[in-house]
Amino acid sequence: MPPYNIIIADDHVLFRQGLRRLIEEDPELRVVDEAGDGLELLEIVEKFTPDMVIIDINMPRLRGLEATKFIKELYAEVKILILTMNKTKEIVYQAMNCGANGYLLKEDANETLHTAIKTIRLGDSFISPLIFG
Repeated sequence: MPPYNIIIADDHVLFRQGLRRLIEEDPELRVVDEAGDGLELLEIVEKFTPDMVIIDINMPRLRGLEATKFIKELYAEVKILILTMNKTKEIVYQAMNCGANGYLLKEDANETLHTAIKTIRLGDSFISPLIFG
């Protein structure tokens, strides 16, 4: 089975590096690139057309929800997992309406990141248990 290609988008370099290590613990997953802002993300998605983008909501130059809309309009097959600190249910609904396939809280990511990726990869949606739990 070919690797599942992922792009990480977050404006904090240290967070991206840690997330990359966590993702690549699974040999089926491969991080092909990283972006520090939404516009850079769009360029990278055009270059690689990944299987999934893991994106923060709050980023410079183009926020995560706007980037999600653009990606889904141009590359409907690319899965989007929002990874954020924002617990607001209204934002969760906005993210899903923008085309996100999942919504994961950073505080929950260490335990549920791989589950979220696998769930979305199989075609289902994923919302952090801490949101509605």
